[in-house]
Amino acid sequence: MRHATLTVALLLASACDGQPRPRTAFDGEAALAHVRTQVAFGPRVPGTAGHRRTGDWIVAQMRQRADTVIEQRWTHVTLRGDSLPMRNILARIRPELADRVLYVAHWDTRPTADYDLDPAKRATPIDGANDGASGVAVLMGVAEALRRTPPTVGVDLLFVDGEDYGEFGDLSTHRDVLIGASYFAEHPPVAGYQPIFGVVWDMVGDADPQFKQETQSVQGAPEVVQRVWRTAQELGYGDVFVEQSAGMIDDDHVPLLRTGMRVIDVIDLQYGATGTLGATASYHHTTLDTVDKVCARTLQIVGDVAVALVTGS
Repeated sequence: MRHATLTVALLLASACDGQPRPRTAFDGEAALAHVRTQVAFGPRVPGTAGHRRTGDWIVAQMRQRADTVIEQRWTHVTLRGDSLPMRNILARIRPELADRVLYVAHWDTRPTADYDLDPAKRATPIDGANDGASGVAVLMGVAEALRRTPPTVGVDLLFVDGEDYGEFGDLSTHRDVLIGASYFAEHPPVAGYQPIFGVVWDMVGDADPQFKQETQSVQGAPEVVQRVWRTAQELGYGDVFVEQSAGMIDDDHVPLLRTGMRVIDVIDLQYGATGTLGATASYHHTTLDTVDKVCARTLQIVGDVAVALVTGS
């Protein structure tokens, strides 16, 4: 076991070596620091101290970087009858512009490590370094970059709560998940809110990234998928944003698509490391989703694409 663990660690280190030349004003190392800050707050499970501190931190950071910050606060009652304090945070850049792009990331973390290989750890809340913190870090880095390179459109950065709280299943059996995105879809900040396009950035810090095209995104907003993947190719990231199917993934884009918003999902669910025997250990929804698994190089790639999409860089 010690040998296998060492091999995994070496693979992670080599995958993160070599920061790409930035194509935009986005700073991958600064984004990685934002991941570390979030993880240091502890698990960001709704109703916990770590959740409250992280939400306050996001608001404070966005007030320094955006023109307008709007908080949506409400109480979500779960199917079990628990009352959860919820908070969506919307940071608006150039709010005077009618043409807008919506970027989304969830800032909560899963309350249980239900996929952990160790049954004794499955009730443990996860750190969510990649599943949660990486998307938030990208949005924060985008805001920082846009202060130096103003966007050609209005940009809305939406940090949604409660994406990962409950149980995923078939669409008819989802329980207490995608909570914040569903709330935003039902309670937009402006009547008739309709961005030109939108992107959910989720699990975007993997040391060995490969972003494939999610099926519901392709079906619901094919022109947005084409725009994002074409931009990545133009930046030289065609080996990371590959034109292959990822299959169907239920994420925060789904309730937004259902309201007519042209929002797609950029996500890499193949999150893990290969051991000595060739088997892949997944970190998704486990106690292994820790900050050492997140790579500044990957954050740089994703951040460059996100910035280029709204600046024409």
